[in-house]
Amino acid sequence: MLYDLNIAWSPTTPVSDLERTLKFAKNLGYDVVALNQTITGNIPTSPHPIINPIPQLTPPHPSFPGGGSSTSGNPSTRTTKTTTNLSTTASSAVPPSSSSSLPTVLRRVTLTVTDPSTTNYRLLDFARSYDLLALRPTNDKAFSWACLSTTEPPAIISLDLTQFLGFHIHHRTAMAAVHRGTRFEICYSQAFASGNNVDAQRARSNFISNVLGLLRATKGRGIIVSSEARSALGLRGPADVINLLAVWGLGPEKGTEALGTGPRAVVVNEGVKRRGFRGVVDIVQPAPGGKPRSEEDENKEEETKLSKKQKKLQQKQQQQQQQAQKQKQGEQQGQKRKNGESGGGGADGGGQQKKQAK
Repeated sequence: MLYDLNIAWSPTTPVSDLERTLKFAKNLGYDVVALNQTITGNIPTSPHPIINPIPQLTPPHPSFPGGGSSTSGNPSTRTTKTTTNLSTTASSAVPPSSSSSLPTVLRRVTLTVTDPSTTNYRLLDFARSYDLLALRPTNDKAFSWACLSTTEPPAIISLDLTQFLGFHIHHRTAMAAVHRGTRFEICYSQAFASGNNVDAQRARSNFISNVLGLLRATKGRGIIVSSEARSALGLRGPADVINLLAVWGLGPEKGTEALGTGPRAVVVNEGVKRRGFRGVVDIVQPAPGGKPRSEEDENKEEETKLSKKQKKLQQKQQQQQQQAQKQKQGEQQGQKRKNGESGGGGADGGGQQKKQAK
């Protein structure tokens, strides 16, 4: 399965454009996509809880609550939970009739972080309201905080690679974030800045240099690739994306992982956090189709368990008896040696007495 975890979305996105972009992503081979809402400036302190304006266009991903199927008893009574267009106030809600031709759609938020002190206390609220949480630090302090000091590690760190970062991405800091479960995102559509003016050329040069710096710091590990496409024109096929990554310094194998295995790990981990108990323990239903266990089978298992225990006890008793016999034999041999030494000593004494008598 191929993933694109960053398709730009805003409340003013037309319905036709959104539907066209999602269908085109499906035709290119992307099975799971994420609509991304970017929040810049100061993080709003209200409302509480946070309202997610992104519409739920397709049934939830199987890794998230409400996704997949719930079975009770036989497979014939299987029921699938589906929700469509949960946000009725959004202007970009695709009709339910066309949701069958769309990829699985997740809802993501990206927070632009300048001052960590004004963001940390609201991260959990955003994580509860959205499927994926991403951070976009703009300075060295915010980047170090996003990698090392957040209360919960963010799913994704997405840098604006078209801008001059103003700081170096250190290997230790980047790998510490990767070990925490965070992934670094490269958005390839940032390199397709339209126009040949100075700003577009500078954006492309910044993008290439920043990508090289990120790959140097991470050594190609913990990288995922997304489009950040604002329309269907910003999407590219998987083969084209892998070729672009190879030009920028990421090998084909790691490029394939950045489109498949890496994003899948992000989605599954975030789903377990929301579905499992405290993000650690998950309740998994048994696979359907198994034979029901009868009383005879249980009795046979108990008999086999008892017979195994009896065999173990008999083996222990035999070992103990063998050890006791060995000890007795050793004691008997020791007594024979003592008796032999004492008898030999008596014979020597008699010989000495005979010599003295002579």
